[in-house]
Amino acid sequence: MPNFISEDQIEQATLQALQQTHGFQRLNCFTVDPADLNDGSNRRDKREVILRDRIRAAAIRLNPDLPDAAIDRAVEVLTQPRSAMSTLAANTELDGLIRNGIQVEYENDRGRAVPGRVRVIDFDDPSPNGGNEFLAVSQLWIQTNGTPPFRRPDILLYVNGLPLVFIELKNSNVSLKNAFDDNLSNYKRDIPQLFHTNAVCILSNALETKVGSFTASWDYFFYWLRVEDEKEKIDRVQIRQSGTSLERAIAGLCAPAKLLDYVENFVLFYRQEQKIVAQNHQFIGVNRAIESVQKRETKGGKLGVFWHTQGSGKSFSMIFYVRKIQRKLTGNFTFVVVTDRDDLDSQIYRNFLHTETVKKKEAAQPRNSEQLRAYLSQDKRIIFTLIHKFRYDKGKRYPLLSDRRDIIVIVDEAHRTQYKSLAENMRAGLPNANYLAFTGTPLLGRDRKTNQWFGDYVSEYNFSQSMDDGATVPLFYQKRVPEVLIQNEDLSDEFYQILEEENLDDAQQTKLEKQFAEEIEVIKRDDRLEQIAQDIAFHFPRRGYLGKALVVSVDKFTTVRMYDKVQRLWKEEIKHLRGRIRQSTNEVEKVKLKKILAFMWETEMAVVISFENSEEEVKRFADQGLDIKPHRV
Repeated sequence: MPNFISEDQIEQATLQALQQTHGFQRLNCFTVDPADLNDGSNRRDKREVILRDRIRAAAIRLNPDLPDAAIDRAVEVLTQPRSAMSTLAANTELDGLIRNGIQVEYENDRGRAVPGRVRVIDFDDPSPNGGNEFLAVSQLWIQTNGTPPFRRPDILLYVNGLPLVFIELKNSNVSLKNAFDDNLSNYKRDIPQLFHTNAVCILSNALETKVGSFTASWDYFFYWLRVEDEKEKIDRVQIRQSGTSLERAIAGLCAPAKLLDYVENFVLFYRQEQKIVAQNHQFIGVNRAIESVQKRETKGGKLGVFWHTQGSGKSFSMIFYVRKIQRKLTGNFTFVVVTDRDDLDSQIYRNFLHTETVKKKEAAQPRNSEQLRAYLSQDKRIIFTLIHKFRYDKGKRYPLLSDRRDIIVIVDEAHRTQYKSLAENMRAGLPNANYLAFTGTPLLGRDRKTNQWFGDYVSEYNFSQSMDDGATVPLFYQKRVPEVLIQNEDLSDEFYQILEEENLDDAQQTKLEKQFAEEIEVIKRDDRLEQIAQDIAFHFPRRGYLGKALVVSVDKFTTVRMYDKVQRLWKEEIKHLRGRIRQSTNEVEKVKLKKILAFMWETEMAVVISFENSEEEVKRFADQGLDIKPHRV
């Protein structure tokens, strides 16, 4: 690779790939005078970004049964000024019109007013030779409402006259973040109308390429390095050296079929405050899961396991999955989303509501087992429930809830609760349903029971892949467990397995503590906790990587107790360091100790637990000699 790749070289190579490999037409709109209307775009005003003649021609092609008057009305609705709206509000409105069509009313041959819907993109035929026009526009001057008077994006990808993709390029020796700070941010301020129809933004200097929503901060822009195979091993160093990052992003995201799929099925609006777009692994993974649904008749109810590592956006992957099935597959599907914790159930339910994937009247969140059975026998669109609500009287056969074959059960975090009587009840009640497991942890163990119940992996995005993508920092493990002497022999294998594999709610944890009281006490023994706290206070500020840390404790009381201990020992360590700095005559050592001291002063700590915010809770902690009140939000 040459030492330097110019912005123009990147632009020309990208346009060539778009044309020759992906079937885009090209249009260079550069004019020496930015105000010159004779730039080939046929715009009537330099403030316009939608190519009106192209959108009208596409609407005529895609709606042959509608009269010209209906087409013209739809084009007016689509292109009317939205300067009084926020950019996000305008984008949300236009996203709906583009995906769902524009409702119009027109007179039929008998002179009666009838409703119609004008399609502006054919999402069912994405081929360049179909009814859609794919156009790569470069150097388009757009008039602003202030200073500077014009802005000129590098490349805009149009479909039927609508600018859907914004591409900003930089020389290879310029930091990619400059494309965000100096270009995208300024364009959003100066020419917001460009983002009214925008689906996604791409920033590149050839060495690196990042993708994101126009509402996202820089931290939420992500790499798009895998084109087809989610298991492809990515070598970011080699990609950087060969300058092929943008080529991969274009092939994986902007090829016509992929681009229309993305625009139609992989864009969300969260609480009308944020636009969320799918990342590389979500796009590929969800589409793999959709393929499994399409082949469900051969799957025996086992749609597979969707394993995406923690922090990869599983709940939004569920939403993309449900939305695409509802939109693209024939059938009246009902979805049952099953979790094993109240907080997960509430979180997923809120995400579905806040993205308007389901409305409250269409969703159901049963209070108990009886209500769950009632909802499942009704025609609810999406049901959110805990696995524990499939309880039934022991010795009695679980009743049939529905024998429908178009029920899809989505199980979040498929732990051991999915393999015993509760899961057996669920399958007895829904014998013909199709089951898909979402999990953030690998399926280990000799029996691999999750595979037995749900089928093989339908999508796999593990921690190593996340590190390859630069989405996760590398993980280094160092065992630092204090000895528990001979008492360790009393810890049963069953207890260790439960601690390692289960996510327990308060009631389950109380039951477990009663059953394993002696073993729990060994883990929570004060001298052992003190030793761990001492290790944290000394080791944490002396690590090579000074970032965030998480201390996980066995229960709420131990969490607060550990916080109190670490706080006390942290202050003692600070006092000790200050004394060493005063006494030291070695300047190198003093500099090192001062850095540690500065880091310790800046470090913040907090207790993160679920709580009731009640006086009863305060009393329970007080009975343990602890004060929960300072930790309430």
